[in-house]
Amino acid sequence: MSDLPRKAVTRTAKLAALPLGFAGRATWGLGRRIGGKSAEIVSKELQQRTADQLFKVLGELKGGAMKFGQALSVFESALPEEVAGPYRAALTKLQEAAPPMPSGTVHAVLAERLGEGWREMFLEFEEKPAAAASIGQVHRAVWHDGRVVAVKVQYPGAGEALLSDLTQLSRFVRLLGPLIPGMDMKPLITEMRDRVSEELDYALEAEAQREHAAEFADDPDVVVPDVVHQSEQVLITEWIDGKPLADVISGGSAEERDRAGQLLARFLFSGPARTGLLHADPHPGNFRLLPPDEGVEDGEYRLGVLDFGTVDRLPGGLPDTIGYALRMTLEGDAEGVYDLLREDGFVKESIDLDPDAVLDYLLPIIEPAAADEFTFTRSWMRNQAARIADPRSPAHQLGRQLNLPPAYLLIHRVTLSTIGVLCQLNATVRLRDELEDWLPGFLPDEEDEEEEDAGTT
Repeated sequence: MSDLPRKAVTRTAKLAALPLGFAGRATWGLGRRIGGKSAEIVSKELQQRTADQLFKVLGELKGGAMKFGQALSVFESALPEEVAGPYRAALTKLQEAAPPMPSGTVHAVLAERLGEGWREMFLEFEEKPAAAASIGQVHRAVWHDGRVVAVKVQYPGAGEALLSDLTQLSRFVRLLGPLIPGMDMKPLITEMRDRVSEELDYALEAEAQREHAAEFADDPDVVVPDVVHQSEQVLITEWIDGKPLADVISGGSAEERDRAGQLLARFLFSGPARTGLLHADPHPGNFRLLPPDEGVEDGEYRLGVLDFGTVDRLPGGLPDTIGYALRMTLEGDAEGVYDLLREDGFVKESIDLDPDAVLDYLLPIIEPAAADEFTFTRSWMRNQAARIADPRSPAHQLGRQLNLPPAYLLIHRVTLSTIGVLCQLNATVRLRDELEDWLPGFLPDEEDEEEEDAGTT
């Protein structure tokens, strides 16, 4: 690929080809069936061709199109198993790599942002990118002081491309909906548009990464590389090796999967409590499983966390409503949960629901929090997606009447995405331990316990 396609007409044409391609392949499939091929064989061939085109277009366009694909990739575990294979392979590619931009473009950005003598800032600079993602690509280098660093270079025109892609995707979002049953694509795209300016601002990303790096500097479980240098369109951070989470998903041992899953859950819930920030882009490409720290006796695998371009600012940590609602649901307090959800806007004033029905809707979803440990599987994720997606299901009918307040939109997506990755990992996780340690409201405080004691006397 010669460069990032920036002209709106070019990008629109490529994106418009996606739904046309889906329709064309459906016609092709019908013809093959008329010609005598079995429906099962034709269906598999159709899905593979669709998946291949999906990756090719989203990967080449980078920008918002690729970011949308990365967001979808964590939900492949919700796909019916008969179609999961082709999409799993195609979407997983989007988590780690995309066609790179040419060296000349990279050099031009570095010269403009770091100065014409930019090479003197490095002892070594690898021309081939180590990773290429939605708005920038990363090169491995050695900083002038000897530190190995990751040099993140933003694609020229990335902002224009992001906005253009997300506008176009929103126009045929219904055609993409069937890729992930039970998931409403439109709010996902709307929310991505709202986050574009933040993600393009490397100064904001550097600030968020520095805060995490400082907080987790001595943490035995989580590693966040510190920021070395930042300027517009260029972000240089410490380099970390380790096994990409996508590789753990595809071929990791049970020990690696379980440890990665436990640490992913720990980071999700501890991050906001410790930094007031929620890492809001939890797809596998942003995580590494690192070996135990050298010299640490009985050390365990650690989780390396990358890319702080998208964060949710939560000065008080995660809202305690989440913890209270989870606890009340597990205790079977239907009226208490319903009142809390209504108070926080999850149930609009104009809507009346049966509290017991709401409890029945929530209990299967929070099953992982009820057990001492829980094995997240694709089949569990598929069952939840099917239960909520089936129009004949009471869960579907009730879910349509619930509301998601704007303040919870990003938290909701991050939580769902993390659960999707845990299911891809097939990890056995002690989720309840993390909730008890880090989620406000999940454990009764002293006042709650005093009230309970008073009620029993």
